[in-house]
Amino acid sequence: MSVARALYSTVLRLAQPLLRRKLARRGRTEPGYLTHVEERFGHYSQAPSQGWVWVHAVSLGETRAAGILIEALRAEWARRGWPFHLLLTHGTATGRAEGQRLLREGDVQVWQPWDTPAAVQRFLHQFRPALGLLMETEVWPNLVAACRSQGLPLALANARLNAKSLASAQRLRWLSEPAYQGFRAVWAQTEADAQRLRQLGAPVQAVLGNVKFDARPDPTQHSLGQSLAQRLWVERGQRVLLLASSREGEEALWLQALRQVPPLPGVQWLLVPRHPQRFDAVAALCAEAGLSVARRSQWSSQQPDDLPPVADVWLGDTLGDMALYYSLSRAALLGGSFEPLGGQNLIEAAACACPVLMGPHTFNFADAAALSEASGAAWRVADVPAALTLLAELLAQPERLQAASQAAQGFAAAHRGAAARTAHVAAELLLSQRLHSLAPRRL
Repeated sequence: MSVARALYSTVLRLAQPLLRRKLARRGRTEPGYLTHVEERFGHYSQAPSQGWVWVHAVSLGETRAAGILIEALRAEWARRGWPFHLLLTHGTATGRAEGQRLLREGDVQVWQPWDTPAAVQRFLHQFRPALGLLMETEVWPNLVAACRSQGLPLALANARLNAKSLASAQRLRWLSEPAYQGFRAVWAQTEADAQRLRQLGAPVQAVLGNVKFDARPDPTQHSLGQSLAQRLWVERGQRVLLLASSREGEEALWLQALRQVPPLPGVQWLLVPRHPQRFDAVAALCAEAGLSVARRSQWSSQQPDDLPPVADVWLGDTLGDMALYYSLSRAALLGGSFEPLGGQNLIEAAACACPVLMGPHTFNFADAAALSEASGAAWRVADVPAALTLLAELLAQPERLQAASQAAQGFAAAHRGAAARTAHVAAELLLSQRLHSLAPRRL
């Protein structure tokens, strides 16, 4: 072990009590953090096993992407006549909750091990995966080193790296470069991602695109959203505008902009905060501003096709309903882009034919944002007041919104196929590992 990694490992080992305290604190608002805590330190209740296809998706966004890839992996393994046994790991409660929907009989779901040598070794000894796929940005020095040491083929799938993260990694290159170099393969989303990853020594084997483009909106949610949107227009003369996946501070910017810009006629606002632990705070913020709030979680007594209650703001305080929210909306403000947070994924909006208005900060999804804007599926604005001003223009010119909606669908469809490509190269990686293990050893 290098001196750098030894120092890093010591810091993480000493930080374990702090991690336990953090989990207990987070668990007060998100009970999921209080479940199976010992798994994070490599202690499990089930008997040791082996042969898993291990997919790691840290949080909600990565888990949704992993769900698309997992379906493609199942199809690829079935095509080759191989049994498929999924081991799914996460780092956040929202990721784990979403991941439960991806499991089939015989699959296993546990927490990602804390990146100390001991916890990682216990994890690998417990499950002995045949193949490991880490989603997007998950690079853990001890985890990568242990997989390399044990001959476990480990790949970074749907990999992305923005300029800001590259600069941070280069400042810690004594730790980050060996980690990136330790992967057996890296499959990048874009050529720009590939170039940045190569600067850290990552073995980029291919640029395969973004698997999130392969997401198809839930047909039931999509149909219901479109139906509700039509009825809302006919019965109440309203169109829905969405603030999607908003981050802390952005709802306040939106409330301030509502006071600065002339009211938008015939508009029903829908707010969907990015993190569930903020639902109550956002509801309170709107109430303090004098707005009435109807929460999606409290519509359960209605029939699914009933119009939501009359209120100034509808609050989307449920998980797994984004296809409904986007399909219901005429246009969306992209959360995370109006504060310097890098923006959120806009691909799901495009798949639901919902054009988006982006703020100045989209560095986490720079390529997708640029492509979306160039295709006519999105607009770039300087701030929230500018977004509301543009929305007023668009609502007065419905043909522009309709053209953008069609462009969004075309943009999403044009970039599909990455999931199948990634599943194919993952299978080839596993096959090469099996052939290597069967090769005669030189005396």
